[in-house]
Amino acid sequence: MCKVMRVHFSGYYAWKAQPSSPRCKDDHRLLSLLKHAWLESGGVYGYRKLTLDMRDLGETCGKHRVARLLKLEGLRSQTGYRLRPGVRGGKPAVVAPNLLQRQFTVAKPNQAWVTDITYIRTHEGWLYLAVVVDLFSRQVVGWSMGSSIDTALVLDALVMAL
Repeated sequence: MCKVMRVHFSGYYAWKAQPSSPRCKDDHRLLSLLKHAWLESGGVYGYRKLTLDMRDLGETCGKHRVARLLKLEGLRSQTGYRLRPGVRGGKPAVVAPNLLQRQFTVAKPNQAWVTDITYIRTHEGWLYLAVVVDLFSRQVVGWSMGSSIDTALVLDALVMAL
């Protein structure tokens, strides 16, 4: 078999006596630490941040070694956001008239409120947040959170503000 594979006899017996090199054993140990740190990050961290985590643990490894180990194991960082499913197109939304005309300084409280809706990525999916802010005090007077962006979300924030 050594002649067919063109391997020297002494090389075969050296491999048989110790099949894993010290570097290979260290790679397996480091890979288990990398997997643990990657899972703790929620699958978000890539090789750069994982390299910093390993250095914080006192491990001596370079970013290229971490990248190689992650690639061999098939672990990747989370990149970007997927396009949310929904209807694209249709009739345009009705735009409310601009009553403020960009006059954001108000003399008395409760004369002008502004609202906004934002979305926050969580481990369970998207969380939508509707907020009502008083322009006089710049403080939140009402808010509402929900798993879907709908009319009830906005109405709950307005009811809280009232």
